Formats: sequence, C-alpha cells, structure tokens
Amino acid sequence: MLASPAASWGDLAVVNIPLSEHGYVPPYPYRWPHKLTTWQRLRLAQKNLIAVFEASSFQDDFARVKVLTKHLVICNSPETVRYAFNTKNHNFERKSPAMRHMLRPLIGDGLFISEGPLWRKRRRVVSPIIHATRLSEFAPVMTETARRLRDQQWSALPEGATIDVLAEMAQLTAEIICRTIFGRALGAEQSREVVQGFSAFQKAVSRIDVLSLIGLPDWLPRPRRLAVYRSARRIHRVIDKIIAGYRDRPNHEDVSVVGRLIEACDPHTGEQLDITAIRNEAVVIFMAGHETTANTLAFAWYLLSQAPGVEARLHEEIETVLGRRSPTLVDVPRLPYARAVIQETLRLYPPIPILAREAMEDEMIAGRGVPRGSIVAVVPWLLHRNGKLWDKPDHFLPERFLDQSNAAPDRWRYVPFSVGPRVCAGMAFGLTEAILCVVTLAQRFALKLHDGHRMEPICRVSLRPGDTLPMTLHLRHHAAAP
Repeated sequence: MLASPAASWGDLAVVNIPLSEHGYVPPYPYRWPHKLTTWQRLRLAQKNLIAVFEASSFQDDFARVKVLTKHLVICNSPETVRYAFNTKNHNFERKSPAMRHMLRPLIGDGLFISEGPLWRKRRRVVSPIIHATRLSEFAPVMTETARRLRDQQWSALPEGATIDVLAEMAQLTAEIICRTIFGRALGAEQSREVVQGFSAFQKAVSRIDVLSLIGLPDWLPRPRRLAVYRSARRIHRVIDKIIAGYRDRPNHEDVSVVGRLIEACDPHTGEQLDITAIRNEAVVIFMAGHETTANTLAFAWYLLSQAPGVEARLHEEIETVLGRRSPTLVDVPRLPYARAVIQETLRLYPPIPILAREAMEDEMIAGRGVPRGSIVAVVPWLLHRNGKLWDKPDHFLPERFLDQSNAAPDRWRYVPFSVGPRVCAGMAFGLTEAILCVVTLAQRFALKLHDGHRMEPICRVSLRPGDTLPMTLHLRHHAAAP
C-alpha cells in the first residue's frame, strides 16, 4: 500500500491509516515512488534506517545498488535469503563493517560480531547457557518481575494515569535480563547503571560507516564521539565488578548466566573463557535480551490499543486459560493467540530490521554478480512486508499465525531473530519473555494511546516506536487481584 503524504526527500513522513472494517494498518515510513540518489539515502539513513526504501523495494526479490564505492545487495525472497544465509555458505559469515565498527567498543570480540573459528568456539560455549532447555530456570524470573510491576507499581497509580510504555518496558526487560545474567541479588543501582549506559551508547553511536562506503580499509580506526567510549566504559565497570564478585564468592544456588559463563568450557578443547570474554558475552546477551524485547513489548501494547478486536480476543484467552492465577512456562503452549500477537508484532516491527553481512569472496546470487567486499543484506523490514509472500502485508492480523500454513512460517521468509548459523541463540528466551510479560500485565490492565500522540517507528540501531510512547493505564474488569 502506497500512501502519498506531501513529503520532500528530507522529510521523515509517516503513513498512518485509520482502523477500518478491513483491519488495522499501523504506521510505517513513507515509501518513495521514485529512485533516491545516494546522498538522499545517506541523509535519510542518518535519521531513520527504514526510511530509505522506495515502494518497489518491497516487491523486488533481489536488488543491487552502489553506494559510493560499495555494492549493496538486498535479498528479499526465501530463495535468495536461503542462499546467502544458509549454514553451508561461509562466504557471508562476516558482519558488515558498519556493525563491527559500531559495536566493537562495547562488545570487543563478542559472539555477535566475531567470525570464523572464534565465533564457532564462542557459540559452542554460550548457546547451551541460554538454550530453550534452560527456560524452566528463567521463566519464573520473567513472571515474578512482570507481576511486581503490575501489582506494586502500576496498581499504585490512579485510573487513567499516563505512563511512558517504552520506558516501562525497558525497565521491565532490563530487570529480567539483569537478574537472569547476574543473578537475583543484583542491586537496583547496578541494574540502573547498566541500563543507562546502554541508552547512552545507542544515542552516541552511528550505524553509517562512511569510511567503508568510500573504500577505506577495515583496519583503519574510525573516529568516534567521546560519549561512545564513556558509555562503554560505564557498562564495563559494573559488569567487571559483578564478575569479580562471582569469582570471589561463587553462589551455586543462584542461577545466573555469568555464573554459567565462568564455569563453562569449550566441549571440544576444555578451554574456559577469560574475564574479558565473559564480560563481552554478558554484554552481548544483555544487548540482545533487553533493548529488542522492550521494543517488541512497546510495539505490542501500541498495536493492541489500536485494534480493539484483537485486544478483546487476547483478554478472552487469558481469562479462559489462566483466570486469576499467574502464568507459568507450562501455560505458554496453551496461549496460542498471545503467541500470535507477539509473532505478528515481530513481523511488522522486527527488532533488528536490517541484517547485513560482508561478502568475503566474489559470489553469484540469483544469477547476478556479487563482488568481494559487497554488503549483502537480508532486510526483515522488507521481507516481512513483501506482498508476494504475505496477504495484506501491512495489516496487523495475528490470526495469520493461527492458520496452519503460517503457524510455523517458512524460516526463510520470517526472520525476526535472524536466520542461518547466526540465528539468535536467545530466540526462545525472547519469545517466551514477551508472551509471559504481556499476559501477566494484561491480566489486570489495558493500555490506551495518549490522546494526540502519533507513534513513529524509527531505527538507528534497533527499531523503536520513537523516543517515548505515552499511554494511559486502565484497570480491567475481572482483573487478577494483586
């Protein structure tokens, strides 16, 4: 669907289509009806990475453009995604230069940007620690933390109180991931320090690596704002202190990722991680489990507030399955509509909407040449809204994931957690956390968008519903008692 607000190339216009009998189409950036120049793309990308696409980009199976000296290749069909990101093709293992240079001050050689033998070694050590088989240890922390927000903090507010849902969800997921990584005894002050450090880092960092686009070598240091290093050091200080405390006073009764990372060893070599590697992997897990889940939950609350039919059906499922008792991990498979709401939220607003790699050798995709050094991207923002792959691709329709053909969508057309060998190791953790949090909070409250606020999806590092999301808090009838 191409709406046509009055927009010049420098604007960040957002298409907002009212709810109708045909369903709800949530906001998305204006889709340009003409080809943009390189400079126009760069200017737009500095403000919002998902604002750079023309209308035709959503239908193209494969596209190749040149940005300054770099070739940018976009794979936008299951066939091209499968070829580029499958487990047997190591040519596209390396993250894009922009991503590597952006995150290196924070995560060093962490799993997210490492490659080759080091990446395989780290994956062998880290994956079992956050695997789906560990969910029984982590799920109680998720429910307990969400219940405390509901029964102690939100219940103390007056009816109709205005809250910033984006900030509330950020604090909720930060507490969950902090307690998961660092143990239940983590102090509130330490948790706040880590969260504020990550927020400062994201504001200071830039994802556009112009030096790579003009052909300068990867080894050349990139100029960065002092705030990038300051925020990274702030996070490192807190985490190093926590790790040192664990090593001095190990607590085997307190389940934590850090404790497991300290004890873990490579099953092939028996080698353990040093303190810097432990810190880097803890930061990666925090980054993956905090910001992205918080944004998904905020988008979900926004979408529910704009689609009353979907909200009513979710409440009906919650009352039927749970009544007034709190959800547990065992209940998650019994809440298919809650899962569908989260899946559809992830389809419309994927947390990382652009997944970019670098071609390490000359390659061919879809019969087109891909020179060495090209940036090869799978763009969930485009793939999830490709009209050739999805019916009503811009509509919010959780029911599509209840349909038998979509209940387990093709892994190459639905990639909210990436795909291939670099698929997010915490995928089950994030999906379960989002379901349990939404259900726990929705047992007692409904949220409505604050009058006059317009949600605008913006991507700088991750996809967010703007800088704030003001909503009003309303006690539900038949709500669960504190």
